[in-house]
Amino acid sequence: MSDTATIIRLPSATRPASLPMYILPEMEGAARIWWRGLARHLREAGVERVPDRLDEPDDLLVHWLDDDLLFSQTCGYPLTHVLDQRVSLIATPVYDAPGCDGAMYRSMIVVRDDLHVASLDDLRQCDVAINSWDSQSGFNALRARLVPLTSPGERFFARTLITTSHRRSIAAVRSGEAQCAAIDGVTLALFQRHRPDDIAGLRILDQTDAAPGLPYITRKDIGAEGLDVLRTGLFSALADPALADARADLLLSGAALVEWDAYDIIRDMETAGKEVLL
Repeated sequence: MSDTATIIRLPSATRPASLPMYILPEMEGAARIWWRGLARHLREAGVERVPDRLDEPDDLLVHWLDDDLLFSQTCGYPLTHVLDQRVSLIATPVYDAPGCDGAMYRSMIVVRDDLHVASLDDLRQCDVAINSWDSQSGFNALRARLVPLTSPGERFFARTLITTSHRRSIAAVRSGEAQCAAIDGVTLALFQRHRPDDIAGLRILDQTDAAPGLPYITRKDIGAEGLDVLRTGLFSALADPALADARADLLLSGAALVEWDAYDIIRDMETAGKEVLL
């Protein structure tokens, strides 16, 4: 992904907005209901040029760095690296899923039911599936979890399979192509609700340490007043009983104001895990 693009909009054009994380195709109806309700609350709070429909950007980095960005969600690793101090944090959503504690979340390390392992250490010299090298949930948190089990420079797994998505990592473990994978706890809970057949035959062996979840972001130069208005609209929508069913389908139970330095945990995990070869 590139990180620059020239985008020219008319002054009256709606601002870009997206919800690119956690939305499975079968959840798109609930996501539309949630966004329509959130958009209404944003307008009532005084936010201007709010779109009725969400964007589906081809290049997320260009979208996130759009000078006119209204609302989106990113992952913790991009936030602490390519987006560091280049966007503004609105809030961190709180999810009703295993491994979640307030704004914090964990990854679940999954294996097949029929794999005879009792602890993470039993996976030594097995094959692992990761979604990408720049994933907090699928790689960075997993590597940090291995630090107590390895010596500096030691290779824990025999082979690392890059799958490009949690869905494909799950499929790789189910098929036996890999013996384990670290799956975002919210993603796993959504699969349990919406795609139980896709995770049939898997079990949770271990979990990673916690980190702040995937935050809602907006443009860098929004200013304190503009940020307050966005937050007012967001928290009003989160309290709206008419949107309760949509929020429940998205496992969304609230949001928390989280400061930038709380995400330093992700960098700390990266530093600690650099001695582990994966």
